[in-house]
Amino acid sequence: MRLNKFLARSGVCSRRKADLLIQSGRVSVNDTTVQKLGALIDEKTDEVTVDGKKISLQENLTYILLNKPKGYLSTVKDSFHRPTVLDLLGKDKKVFPVGRLDQDTEGVLLLTNDGELAYRLTHPKFQIEKTYRVTVKGKMDQKILKKFKPGIKLEEGVVARGEGKILKKDEEGSVFELKLKEGMKREIKRMCQMAGFPVIDLKRTKFAHLTTRGLKKGQWRYLTEREVVSLKKMVGLW
Repeated sequence: MRLNKFLARSGVCSRRKADLLIQSGRVSVNDTTVQKLGALIDEKTDEVTVDGKKISLQENLTYILLNKPKGYLSTVKDSFHRPTVLDLLGKDKKVFPVGRLDQDTEGVLLLTNDGELAYRLTHPKFQIEKTYRVTVKGKMDQKILKKFKPGIKLEEGVVARGEGKILKKDEEGSVFELKLKEGMKREIKRMCQMAGFPVIDLKRTKFAHLTTRGLKKGQWRYLTEREVVSLKKMVGLW
């Protein structure tokens, strides 16, 4: 088994973050530091450690849906001791966020210790759709919003794409729904800024088929077995 996949299945982090751990020299196999990406191990006999702590394959997988409020970071811990989404779950929950929402963004956030599923749900290859409710300054019309579909070129030359529809508009501001299948850092805010419409408020209303229906801000629940199976089918794990 590949070392990064082992770390993901052990609930340490997603496969992408596992690569970063390996490259930074924090992972050892049988007391030898391994920094080569693509390294293979025998998951039955080799001893793997991260920062000196022994890692084992995760038997109990957890899947949590959180209605994230503003003011919380989508990370496991913060060096500046700012509040994170794990503060809303309790210290006994050993999970990590699938993707991220900015500190001032609220809505649907999935957390799990299933690193392989997290990796696939966030990989552009699988085209998992996320839906957002966006409030911006200015009167945006559908013609402007249609420009998002073929793509808005961001500062570094990357093209960000999204399909949207106007929900409400007046002279002071506009509200629209935007659907994305790729995720880049602060993507929506940057797209809107480039189009001349600064974002006032941002909420993720849907991740794949998951919504926050029945959950108040800051509340969470475990995913049902049917929901987990559906997500796995979307990314070829079932």
